[in-house]
Amino acid sequence: MARVEFIQGNRACVEGAIAAGMRFFAGYPITPSTEIAELASEMLPKVGGKYIQMEDEIASMAAVIGASLTGVKSMTATSGPGFSLKQENIGFASFTEVPCVIINVMRGGPSTGLPTLPAQSDVMQAKWGSHGDHPVIALAPASVDEMFHFTVKAFNLAEKYRVPVILLTDEVIAHMREKIEIPDKVETVNRKRPDKTEEFIPYQSQDDSLVPPMVNFGEGYKINVTGLTHDIYGFPTLNPEKVQQLQQRLYDKIHKNLDDIISYKEYFIEDAEIVIVSFGSSARSSYEAVCEARKEGIKVGMLVLTTIWPFPDNVIRKLAERAKKIIVVEMNMGQILLEVERASRGRCDIVSCLQVNGELISPDTVYNRIKEL
Repeated sequence: MARVEFIQGNRACVEGAIAAGMRFFAGYPITPSTEIAELASEMLPKVGGKYIQMEDEIASMAAVIGASLTGVKSMTATSGPGFSLKQENIGFASFTEVPCVIINVMRGGPSTGLPTLPAQSDVMQAKWGSHGDHPVIALAPASVDEMFHFTVKAFNLAEKYRVPVILLTDEVIAHMREKIEIPDKVETVNRKRPDKTEEFIPYQSQDDSLVPPMVNFGEGYKINVTGLTHDIYGFPTLNPEKVQQLQQRLYDKIHKNLDDIISYKEYFIEDAEIVIVSFGSSARSSYEAVCEARKEGIKVGMLVLTTIWPFPDNVIRKLAERAKKIIVVEMNMGQILLEVERASRGRCDIVSCLQVNGELISPDTVYNRIKEL
């Protein structure tokens, strides 16, 4: 039977990670994600897992990659400044196709910024923080329950597509407490293994998924892992055709599976003339504002982005074709706003409701923006 808990978002994250099969965590304390590391250090040994506090965030990400290469589901957690330090190794994990999960509890920035207050300004960093084109999956929970289930989903997507998956949460969701049901068992996905009857080629997909099977260090297979552009055997290459093939496959393994990866929630869309687009804690305030506005007869609906990357272009385009206005609500200077403008392609008016003062956007603020329009 499922057990009912009244817990903090950060604890729900660790519960979800362990349920998904996480058995290694490496990290470094940083507000407002520190509880994740603390709880991982307490809970992992009870299930035979390992916790290690590294000397910094760079080493933490490297340790997570190393553990994953040995076959262990691995995770780290951080906030803004630490997320910045992890970027080079996140790029390495993307290019070498090492599955892992990175929790970023967003806070006010840049630099040290507002360590104990919320923001949603790491959206573009999640996509472009590491140099070069690389596949990115980023999820955005808006409740404690979603912190549990999205962490499970993050591990499943990481294992299925051999890619780092980022959970973009924020200080409000991480530190709030809600009642949730924690199931005894969750559906889990494990990385694809090779067919031992055939020659193993480390970076060659054996089916239409474009995701190569993965073996563990120490199992007797010959594998080479390098951050250099590599051929299907894992060795560096400057051959233009092989370089193009690698880059294209890394892109396609995500973008040819968008229907499986992208998720979102819609509320009151059927008759909406105004549509709110939001995510994370801002979506909670937005939903309250939408419900209040509908009581007054205002035809307003809402789209909650639960997958940030890849961005749901087709969903936004269809909304723009039927709505008169889209209001983007977020705690930054308009990072998702720009994506909505791009995806809508001028089909309707796009306006913003932005806030960057360290306080959660209130339902009244969103409601007043709806009334203005």
